[in-house]
Amino acid sequence: MKQFTIQKAISVSGVGLHTGVSSTLSLKPAPVNHGYKFQRVDLEDKPIIKADVNRVISTNRSTVLAKGDIQIGTVEHLLSALVGMGIDNVLIEVDAAEIPIMDGSAAPFVEAIQAVGKEEQNAERQYFEVEEPIAYRDEVTGAELLVIPSDSFQVTTMVDFNSFLGQQYAYLEKTADYASEIAPCRTFVFLHELEHLLDQNLIKGGDLDNAIVLVDREVNQAHLDVLAKKLGKPSIKVDKQGVLNTIDLKFQNEIARHKLLDVLGDLSLVGVLIKGRVVATKPGHTANVEFAKMLKKAHLEQIKLKGRPKYNPNIPPLYDTMQIAKLLPHRHPFLLVDKVIELTKDTVVGIKNVSFDEYFFQGHFPDNPVFPGVLQIEALAQAGGILALSQQEDSSAWDTYFVKIDKVKFRQKVLPGDTLILKMELMAPIRRGIVQMQATAYVGNKIVSEGELTAQIVKRQT
Repeated sequence: MKQFTIQKAISVSGVGLHTGVSSTLSLKPAPVNHGYKFQRVDLEDKPIIKADVNRVISTNRSTVLAKGDIQIGTVEHLLSALVGMGIDNVLIEVDAAEIPIMDGSAAPFVEAIQAVGKEEQNAERQYFEVEEPIAYRDEVTGAELLVIPSDSFQVTTMVDFNSFLGQQYAYLEKTADYASEIAPCRTFVFLHELEHLLDQNLIKGGDLDNAIVLVDREVNQAHLDVLAKKLGKPSIKVDKQGVLNTIDLKFQNEIARHKLLDVLGDLSLVGVLIKGRVVATKPGHTANVEFAKMLKKAHLEQIKLKGRPKYNPNIPPLYDTMQIAKLLPHRHPFLLVDKVIELTKDTVVGIKNVSFDEYFFQGHFPDNPVFPGVLQIEALAQAGGILALSQQEDSSAWDTYFVKIDKVKFRQKVLPGDTLILKMELMAPIRRGIVQMQATAYVGNKIVSEGELTAQIVKRQT
């Protein structure tokens, strides 16, 4: 699927939930691969803060991003709307330190986007494709988030506040349903939390019009009058069991749906769309953000391992050890490639099975056997020799000699019992017998060593 931006600029105005400061928010079209970026246009240098989980500095009742001393708060509802509406690239200009809360939901942002429409862009959308389950649990709050492989992005949220609400569930199977099923669901607070939040100097912009106040205990009118004064209201009352000032819920499970809305917004900070099914139990901003950090780390690792070869030992190799010995001059105990499973004009993939009885383990950390790094490079070099010689008409008449080794890194220990996957890729066409190759060695899903190797193909002297 292609990336999308908005067709033209749009603006909305409102008050910040926690700061109480009025602000104007403008969304502007952005180029491909721009992502979501916030710009504080009220400041002299108009600094830009990328919507990235590593920029989160606070999750106290909202998600706050920062770059140095510059902050932008309560970003989750707007980000949720952008994800739900399928917008990939947008510049978000705001003239205050907090995104306006509007009516406490994402609906006003969705309506603004719908008013101008989307524009398809000439670049493919990027995804984090979940390949194995990833789980997070907060032992203090009991929040749990899990993502499992799926062909599409789906979210389920489950909440239980041990109150009159009971257990609630919400589910988003496809983002096409977001505008009608999730976006209108408003933020909420329990009555007993109000005073605490006000005493923390939060929710200065809180109003009974932009949040659902849930009454989960008996409360007398005198106490309500005190709260009314703090909220700047002439009076408040509980006319309807469970909800302050007779606000009607838009859905019976509006609370769970708003939690889903928040999950979408916070997980957008991974930086790419997720192909996987997310199940969130008792989610909150802190748990969401910690989970997003795990997903971002997994995504970056996936990018690094994008070219990882897949090794199936049940598939016969292209070359076994005896056939390799016909190509290379090396012999036991220095032939370090057991078989070749892939060979193209640009790439070779070899296998080295590391066993405990390897001769070098007798002297190389004998009480803590570790496959020597220099022999990993030698194994890669031998695989590279097979790639280089496979391009010669009479391969048996040539040898390869490595003339340069550069940018080598050893990332993980290789131990007895490991299967070393050796991948060599041409970095440039072979010219005048010079072969430049990117070398990468894997064990399972981890890169254990890598570097750049340069060899020269030389006619074998008879």
